[in-house]
Amino acid sequence: MENFIVSARKYRPATFDSIVGQQTITNTLKNAIKNHHLAQAYLFTGPRGVGKTTAARIFAKTINCLNIDLEKNPDLIEPCNTCESCQSFSQNASFNIMELDAASNNSVDDIRRLVEQVRIPPQVGKYKVYIIDEVHMLSTQAFNAFLKTLEEPPSYVKFILATTEKHKIIPTILSRCQVFDFKRISVEDIAKYLRFVADSEHVQAEDEALHLIALKADGGMRDALSIFDQLVSYTNANVSYQNVVENLHVLDYDYFFQISDLFLSSDITSVLLVLNDIIERGFDGQHFLIGLGEHLRNLLISRDVKTIDLLETSASIKQRYYENANKFSSAFLLKALDINTQCDVNYKTSNNKRLLIELSLMQMVALGSGLLDPVSKESAPGLPLTKKTPKIESVPQKAPAVEMPQVQVNEPVKETPIKEQVANKEPEASTETPLTETKKPEESPTRIQRVPKGMGLGVSIKAEENSKSEEINPDAYMLGKEDIADDFTQEDVDKICDEFLEGIKNQQSLYATLKSNKALILEDAVVQLHVYNEAQRSALSDKLFELVKSLRVKLNNYKIKATIKIIENGKTMKASTPIERYNAMTEKNPNLKKLTDNLNLELEF
Repeated sequence: MENFIVSARKYRPATFDSIVGQQTITNTLKNAIKNHHLAQAYLFTGPRGVGKTTAARIFAKTINCLNIDLEKNPDLIEPCNTCESCQSFSQNASFNIMELDAASNNSVDDIRRLVEQVRIPPQVGKYKVYIIDEVHMLSTQAFNAFLKTLEEPPSYVKFILATTEKHKIIPTILSRCQVFDFKRISVEDIAKYLRFVADSEHVQAEDEALHLIALKADGGMRDALSIFDQLVSYTNANVSYQNVVENLHVLDYDYFFQISDLFLSSDITSVLLVLNDIIERGFDGQHFLIGLGEHLRNLLISRDVKTIDLLETSASIKQRYYENANKFSSAFLLKALDINTQCDVNYKTSNNKRLLIELSLMQMVALGSGLLDPVSKESAPGLPLTKKTPKIESVPQKAPAVEMPQVQVNEPVKETPIKEQVANKEPEASTETPLTETKKPEESPTRIQRVPKGMGLGVSIKAEENSKSEEINPDAYMLGKEDIADDFTQEDVDKICDEFLEGIKNQQSLYATLKSNKALILEDAVVQLHVYNEAQRSALSDKLFELVKSLRVKLNNYKIKATIKIIENGKTMKASTPIERYNAMTEKNPNLKKLTDNLNLELEF
């Protein structure tokens, strides 16, 4: 039986130009040879399988090649593979180029023997080259024994050290070497080289399959070629994408595309069934989270043609991402990525890991359905968003509104004017005071007054629909009006703020402060309110949503925002009077006022 040679050895580069993905380093080494600027020691460091030892061998072989003539051919700096020095090295019979494995020869005695050999000049060629692989495995004593020889070797000796763990080498060694950092080979470069190997071996291979192998190799060419050999044996020289997925046990793109599409369909059941199928196939939950995060990231960068090249996939997969990315807003993808990242962080410490993943997926479905607040309204137009403000607490106050139909229709006070308005149907009635008070529930989510069904004006059904939508989304009154921005004046703002103050007269300290400090209009439709201390800021924050909504609706400008600023009042908060502090505390906690009254307490000044 013919001896099989693995692809990693059979297709190992023999020239500088054939080294994949390290053009900067190979060009530097070639220029050093060309200009006769050879250092006494080099250190090649980087991840496994990226070409460190291969580059060291080619470099050693090139500087000893007998057929390189820099005067006649200054640009031809490659080993000839025909001279005596090149032939002896190719046959592992060279006495000038020696390799030492520091993992098994790491003692002081091993280094001493090497130092003794250094004294013997080369028999064939110009230099005696020592390639020490896995040099970080040398002991501290061996490093110290090597220092003097490494710093001042004979002119004909060159040392090339190779390691994957540069941080384990002592600084005195690093300072004596020229350090070359080898980078991970890109997925595209690995896939191209695998295509070259597949064509050379007459293996049928799909481009998507080679890209998947390159991704699995994680930047290492040796790993990629080992996986390729394994799959050639598994598929009988017909490497398809599906075969790679089955053999390498990786999650297919189709699963993630299917799940992301379900995020927009409000179909939690189907999402959970897809997750169950993935788990039953033997995939770990964190493996799924990593893949989903990568998928969401790919969708995000695929929204722009300029960034789609950042995808390390085949052309057909890039096209698929580009077509699917436009289904999602940037705000949705950013928030979904945040949910996925939090789930990944908490996965190891969770006692119920599957439930944690399922809850995260449910949140993403709710996000895609508009039931969860994404990053910001401005960044995600078109999504029905929820505003995270303290006014969410006002939703339970709307529950009694369901019982409104129990109100007696025949009350003499309310029934008569409403029936007259229905009978007359006069447009002028919309300006009368009772009608204005009827519309106030649309201005504030905390008010519960509604006209029971059948009590007049025919607006009760619409009011109930608006109320239901606002219970789900307090910002429902803004839908479709986000771009409306009519002009307004300081006088308009003062008038609405005065109406707002009428509703907080019971909060005397806050009322007095806002009454004496008028709201100011800043740039970009920002209304600034002024208070004297943190207690007033907290009390005003609870009412801010109501005021902003009133400003937006009455001024027909839905870009209005409000801010609260604490200003100086001649005294700091600590120097305020006891009565001011007491008023601030009662505004914060009304029970304190009740306690004071029940116990008949008085403040001492």
